[in-house]
Amino acid sequence: MTNANQTHDEPDAEVDESPTDHLDNVEDGCGCTEIWEHMSEERESVSDD
Repeated sequence: MTNANQTHDEPDAEVDESPTDHLDNVEDGCGCTEIWEHMSEERESVSDD
């Protein structure tokens, strides 16, 4: 059997996380529908400019 634990050469602090700025105005704990609606509204407001 193989070992399920994996080791990484890079420390966790150096791992780049994807930016989440586009979710700053979304409430914690909301579902995917609310996130989709928020992102959709953001796109509409940008395209109206």
